[in-house]
Amino acid sequence: MTEGPQMDKKSVLCFANPDKVAWKELAKDCVAFANTRGGKLVFGIEDGESEPPPDQRIGNEWINRVQKRISETTVAVALAAELIPHSNGGTTLAVTVHANRQSIAATTDGRYYYRVGDTSVPVMPDTLPRLLAEKDMFVWEIQTTRKVPRHRIDPEKLSAFLAAVRASDRVSDFVKDKTTAEILDHYFFTKGDHLTNLGILWLGEREDRALLRHAPVIQFIKYDAQERKVRKLAWDDYSKNPLELIEAVWREIPEWREFTEFPDGMFRKSVPHYEEVVVRELLANALVHRPYTTAGDIFINLFPDYLEIHNPGRLPLGVTPANILHQTVRRNDHLAKVFYDLKLMEREGSGYDRIYEAQLAHAKPLPEPREEDDRVVVKVSRTILKPEILDFLANADQQLGLRLRERIALGLVAQHGSLTALEFSRILDLPGEARIRDWLGSLIERDVIVSKGKTRATSYSIQPDFLRNSGFSGTTTLKTIEPHRLRELLLVDLSTHSPDAASSSQIGQIHQRIGLEIRRYPIKSTLDEMRAEGLVDTTSGGRHTAYFLTPAGRLLLKPTSWANKPPNRV
Repeated sequence: MTEGPQMDKKSVLCFANPDKVAWKELAKDCVAFANTRGGKLVFGIEDGESEPPPDQRIGNEWINRVQKRISETTVAVALAAELIPHSNGGTTLAVTVHANRQSIAATTDGRYYYRVGDTSVPVMPDTLPRLLAEKDMFVWEIQTTRKVPRHRIDPEKLSAFLAAVRASDRVSDFVKDKTTAEILDHYFFTKGDHLTNLGILWLGEREDRALLRHAPVIQFIKYDAQERKVRKLAWDDYSKNPLELIEAVWREIPEWREFTEFPDGMFRKSVPHYEEVVVRELLANALVHRPYTTAGDIFINLFPDYLEIHNPGRLPLGVTPANILHQTVRRNDHLAKVFYDLKLMEREGSGYDRIYEAQLAHAKPLPEPREEDDRVVVKVSRTILKPEILDFLANADQQLGLRLRERIALGLVAQHGSLTALEFSRILDLPGEARIRDWLGSLIERDVIVSKGKTRATSYSIQPDFLRNSGFSGTTTLKTIEPHRLRELLLVDLSTHSPDAASSSQIGQIHQRIGLEIRRYPIKSTLDEMRAEGLVDTTSGGRHTAYFLTPAGRLLLKPTSWANKPPNRV
């Protein structure tokens, strides 16, 4: 049971004194859940635990007390509370908060909140219009504002759509057996006697699609090294539906077929500059998740070393560039359903996990999303950081049959050489070591990745034997240096450069000399240990602390005088 956008755990100590319950804090969380996608508060499970204590009991009176008090401190929040028995004998109190699709929830003192990750954050004045826009009071897809008759459909688009639906293994036989009119109703392409906006977008004739407000337009612009425009393509005649737009972009831009070659024994290995799955997923995301009530074209900007895709509109509330890998907020549910059923995207997520996997499998940097005032931009690099890990990752996946998350985790560790739990959390926006273990999956159990240390300082690296058996030919990294080796390295460095107080060195100088790929934290920790043992001393405290060897430290490294040693006798 992990805390996140739709789950928050509370200690049972909340109920220790009924007169001192932090009702305002509970009201804040309930308002935040109601304003996003709903959620659940679970009382009685402590942080780091998945079950309550076996002897824990929560009285029935708390069901009515919680419902009544939260209702008194909130506006437009619907909830239900119940006691949940657990297999170990303990009980918890679960409060389910329903998403408010029609209005904005608030506390009775006039405060608004929404959920970002596992935190409830206040709605600022500039965010309030976005919160209103995210509500379902106006669903663009099912409106019939153009009053286009349901029979005015492009026959070729209709035929292609019906064939794709009936060929998809994601569509049930119940839907496949429907008549054409029933299938159109099922996907909300029609409403009564008219085509909906979604129906016009997917099946309508060109003239009707052109009259839709903000129908998607895609522009491709290629830049040279001086960022001058050298070529432009545009799909702006409204003749294509979203599927046809994706196909046209992939088919008509020759740069997608460019690749880099690497020697591979007697043969050559070709790595495309941009993988097809990356391009298609980014376009699908741009078409499905954009707000169709906002003007703006989708731009594909291609530079010599990277690609940028600009999508009009900002991210949905609760989604940030940092947590975009995990969040599944969809603005256009019915369009997302069509994309999912036709296998154009994964409905359960935004597709970023597939983009991460494709980039890491080819030793490339992760995508870099950023949010600007009126758009979302995703940057994808074509640079191959470590060609030597290409074969290693392919062989590891073939040998082990890894899950998608395991492939991403292994690719990250291989690319960086070693990662601490803190670095893992930052890169993948994971709240704790338990979530990191979820992503590592069986890699630790199967001795592919080894971990050292505790809590945030835990480091993860690839097991040397597995590297050797996989034929890895990469360079050696100091990131995984053993503690005793680091200790010896520091002794040698200080004996050479800082044997006494007059020649002491600050930690930045030591770090520079022994290797910047070694993390600063273990260097500082090891120096502190050596100081406690009397091997190292410092000149001062604070930012300008400098280290030097003590006589005991110099004695530990005193060289043997081979000149005075008597010769061996045979």
